[in-house]
Amino acid sequence: MIKNLPDNSGIYLFYNKKKELIYVGKATSLKNRVNSYFSGLKSMRPIELLIKEVKDIKWIETESVIEAAILEAKYIKKFKPKYNVIGKDDKSWIYFYLTKEDFPKLKTIREHELKDLNKKTTKKIFGPFPNIKTSEMLRILHSLFFISKCEPNQKKPCFDYQIKRCLGVCLGLINKEEYDKRVIKPLIQFLNGNKKAVIKNLERQMKLFSKNQYFEEANKIKYQIEKLKKIQDASLINKSFIEDVFKEEFSIKRIEGYDISNLGNNFKVGSMVVSDSKGPIKSEYKKFKIKTVEKQSDIDCLREVFQRRLNHPEWGKPEIVLVDGGKPQVNLTKKFFKDIFVLGIAKGKDRNKDEFIYSSLKDKQMIDFIENNKNVFINLRDEAHRFAINYQKRLAQIK
Repeated sequence: MIKNLPDNSGIYLFYNKKKELIYVGKATSLKNRVNSYFSGLKSMRPIELLIKEVKDIKWIETESVIEAAILEAKYIKKFKPKYNVIGKDDKSWIYFYLTKEDFPKLKTIREHELKDLNKKTTKKIFGPFPNIKTSEMLRILHSLFFISKCEPNQKKPCFDYQIKRCLGVCLGLINKEEYDKRVIKPLIQFLNGNKKAVIKNLERQMKLFSKNQYFEEANKIKYQIEKLKKIQDASLINKSFIEDVFKEEFSIKRIEGYDISNLGNNFKVGSMVVSDSKGPIKSEYKKFKIKTVEKQSDIDCLREVFQRRLNHPEWGKPEIVLVDGGKPQVNLTKKFFKDIFVLGIAKGKDRNKDEFIYSSLKDKQMIDFIENNKNVFINLRDEAHRFAINYQKRLAQIK
């Protein structure tokens, strides 16, 4: 039976001789995951110690890992398999919930905190989701459904709006009825395991927008449908072939991104933007007016910026330094940040591609993290450029 397991994502179900479901799990590869239970060294988890109880194995394939996580949650909630319950030890399952407001937000909560959750301010709860990278699942859902993180009518566009991940709640470009129709209802359908209905409804909306000649909105929905059909979520599960216990997700506390902008000899500037796993930390952005470089040289300007930045240890130590540029910029950056992972993003000869250049290929975990979050780093590079250009423009106006 194990030999017939597919090398695809999905959930696997273990049954005992009474045909009772005793355990359900999710996997990026059903074949590899289930095989791991029956070969090699066994751990001290109850499901490993009592694997002899398993008399039948079934599985359900899914198109993505996140859909496997949603399906697993449904089975746990409905059947409460005994080894899922025993296996969680003193760890607490994660749930997602929508707030009850005009523009609901998606948040997370642990099982033991559910009793304190105010039902009057809670619209809907989803879960449980054992053994997932919480921030990664939130990132995927926000990306797929344009869930607002900002406050309505805050006058200035939020960061997500600037990178086309917000429908304009911050600027008052969408009302609560339209937001419910385009964001909340599809999200609820998806988290209830009904992706086909989501896509069908989105296709209907797309055709309506096209018919009324709202082509920009139609294209936005078309792109959303394409993303739903090919969800990139390989890094969603905390990977372990022997254990399914909840682990701390791979988290980055500080990323610094640098950019240089030249506009003649009088307006050379540098920027430093800061982010963590959750997003930009704008209060820690820094700008530099280049003082010692007379000619137009990005490398020399970058050298000055790094020298001045390293005079401020109170700003904190980054875990990743991102620089706009190729190998010359990466090599220079590494000379200043010797024990820190350095990443460069080069646009290439034609300025139309983003090539990732690493200071070292030894740290596989860090590279996997970056490869699975490429858009985040590209957006941070663009944010550093935007911040530098804005400072440069202000200097030019003052002049």
